[in-house]
Amino acid sequence: MNKVKSHCHGRQHRGGSGGLSRMLREHKARLYIIRRCVVALLCYHD
Repeated sequence: MNKVKSHCHGRQHRGGSGGLSRMLREHKARLYIIRRCVVALLCYHD
């Protein structure tokens, strides 16, 4: 566990393909959350 933790600890954008896929996954998750919030606000507003 410590090896994985220390490997992911540094913030490098030019890491391997694993870092890129992780960034994309986090970006998609963020967009999904924002979309859900917007839909909730719109539905609440009506």
